[in-house]
Amino acid sequence: MTATPRTAMVLAAGLGKRMRPITDTMPKPLVEIAGKTLIDWGLDSLASAGVVRAIVNVHYLPDQIIAHVAGRKAPRIVISDEREMLLDSAGGIVRALPSLGQEPFYIINADTFWIDSGQPSLQRLSLAWDAARMDILLMLTDLDSATGHCVGTDFLVAPD
Repeated sequence: MTATPRTAMVLAAGLGKRMRPITDTMPKPLVEIAGKTLIDWGLDSLASAGVVRAIVNVHYLPDQIIAHVAGRKAPRIVISDEREMLLDSAGGIVRALPSLGQEPFYIINADTFWIDSGQPSLQRLSLAWDAARMDILLMLTDLDSATGHCVGTDFLVAPD
């Protein structure tokens, strides 16, 4: 049985080093692409997928992100404040687990975005979920479809 996640974790605590000097004065999730911040691209996709609550972790220049997301209507934002110590992705998720709850949830990076064509990617991801067989489900794209990616890969998929 599939269930559309109603909660998400948005990883927004990174230092944004690869985008310097742009990120010397603003966190990477607030960089604008086509007139919209990177974090809003992700939050808008989550809202369209039915997510009602998003936990957003902050560390680098956190007050800017907190002020920015305070004006959002959907999804409802809960801040996980990590300003005293950068916890990396896994640590940020572990810290937020009490707020995320026991049901499946999405995890997205606040500094990436995608453009759906056809059925939305998050909807396809939730339809593929099978709690009886899975602990985690990862959505990947092939390199030819990735925009702005010019370095090595993070994940590789074997032909089988």
